Amino acid sequence: MPPAQEQSVDAAPTRGARRRERTNARLMQAARVLFARQGIDATTIAEITQEADVGFGSFYNHFDSKDDILDAVLVASIDEQGSVVDALTEGLDDPAEVMSVAHRHFVTRAQQDPDWARLIVRLDASHRVLLRALGARAARDLDNGIAAGRFHVADPRVALFAMGGALLGVMQAVVNGDLDGDAAVHHAEGLLRMLGLDQADARAVVALPMPSI
Repeated sequence: MPPAQEQSVDAAPTRGARRRERTNARLMQAARVLFARQGIDATTIAEITQEADVGFGSFYNHFDSKDDILDAVLVASIDEQGSVVDALTEGLDDPAEVMSVAHRHFVTRAQQDPDWARLIVRLDASHRVLLRALGARAARDLDNGIAAGRFHVADPRVALFAMGGALLGVMQAVVNGDLDGDAAVHHAEGLLRMLGLDQADARAVVALPMPSI
């Protein structure tokens, strides 16, 4: 095969993959905007494709349903914030402070961006999606704390689910306007108490300033 012809054959899948990635990103961004603007239930697939400026049929080349793209948007949104937490906690040595910073960040994020939080606390998907997006990070931080003797839990798996449920419950209360500006600190202190720190230790950890990136 001549070199020019060989290059064309090799390049075609790459162009197609790039085009598919662009379409996927446009659909995800459109869904994120519409879910935040008008709510999940009020948003249709047709509106998503119109907002993304792609053909209606193209949607099903990327997602099976509206719930499928919602899950993808949620995972991407949570994972993005998980990466922020990784950067915030990179230089911290105390597993308890790492856990405190992570949970304070998410509650504060919910206070600052209620539209984002409303997506995260969608009740029929939230815990499953949260564990899918943050489970590995949360399990790592929990295991580090147990290994360092900072955390004392009866069952790490139960503790992992309890941590996620507590975080979602507080975020839901923030979205509903039921909690004030100290919610992030109080949540982190309660979480550390649940993981085995005594009151004075937990209070001292959450009183530490939040690191910056």
